[in-house]
Amino acid sequence: MDLFGLLYPAHCALCGGRGSRGLDLCQACFDELPWNRHACPRCAAPLPPDADVGLCGACLKQVPSWDEAKSPLAYAYPVDKLVQRFKFEGDLAAGRLLGELLAEFLAAGGEKPDCIVPVPLHPKRLKERGFNQAVELARPLSKRLRIEVRLDLCVRVRATEVQSKLDSAERHKNLKGAFSVTGEVRGRHVALLDDVITTGVTVETLAREFRDAGAARVSVWSASRAASPA
Repeated sequence: MDLFGLLYPAHCALCGGRGSRGLDLCQACFDELPWNRHACPRCAAPLPPDADVGLCGACLKQVPSWDEAKSPLAYAYPVDKLVQRFKFEGDLAAGRLLGELLAEFLAAGGEKPDCIVPVPLHPKRLKERGFNQAVELARPLSKRLRIEVRLDLCVRVRATEVQSKLDSAERHKNLKGAFSVTGEVRGRHVALLDDVITTGVTVETLAREFRDAGAARVSVWSASRAASPA
């Protein structure tokens, strides 16, 4: 018997109702989430329901440096609000829910990586925010999938502008030289983890760094995925 669950029942993070499936989410809200069921097989960008399940326009123009991407949810209402509550308002319960949804999605199958590497924050940004959202997402993932989280394999060596304020060209320039792989990854399968992927510039920059360092395979995991800009 789950005594903790009886004493502290889960409540839906979206409507406040009784939680279901052991999550802070009721069954009705769970069913109505914008599930990313029709996605690009390479970058996980949501595709129109009537589109062929092939590479999206962005991947056709340039195949990403990573091998696969997985994201269970489209970055649309109400997931976008959950991400914003988590990331900018310090709602760690919303982050835990997103991590649990991602863990449940990934537990369904697929090749298991050697380790999870949350996208690092620069120390200045980490001090301002008080937490790294990708690290918080990694906690339920590591517990459910039994995969080690490695915070020592990569660092953000340069403080950068907030990516959401920049266009695609500026994002690439903004992240040039921002990351450094600091651990041994040669021959390993690494899963890069972030809360949301929009243009993919951040994970593309990181994936290249890990490729250059000798990683044999790079996966990209995120709780949510925005539509491809192309």
